[in-house]
Amino acid sequence: MSWIPPYRPQQLSLGPLEQEILQIIWQLGQATVKDIHDRILSDPDRELAYSSVTTVLNRLTKKGWLVCHRQGKAFIWTARVSADQAKAVQSYEQLQQFLAISNPDVVAAFADSLDTASIDQLTAIADRLRAARQQRQEEK
Repeated sequence: MSWIPPYRPQQLSLGPLEQEILQIIWQLGQATVKDIHDRILSDPDRELAYSSVTTVLNRLTKKGWLVCHRQGKAFIWTARVSADQAKAVQSYEQLQQFLAISNPDVVAAFADSLDTASIDQLTAIADRLRAARQQRQEEK
């Protein structure tokens, strides 16, 4: 019942244009530089060089977010993880960083500041954890 995808991009940090281009690819499923450039320039207040889109796509590929393949004369980019998987990986990393503080007073102060809705969410999370652990025990 692991919600963490087996694949994780090597570098999770993304700049604003990288995030925007990744969102476009998630919306389209796959895209060429022209597809992305046209989508961004559909906003009349935007200016962006075609080569800048190519640079960002190459950077996202190097970071492990995208994969590129050739289709005829065009290069097609697709995401290596879905938007939901990306949120899960980024949330997991943030949680790990928070827990790495390893100061019980900070964690306790944080927990104490939660509102009722957050406490209800934590209770639901704890219930899911118990169910997942019980399922793993039964499978053994």
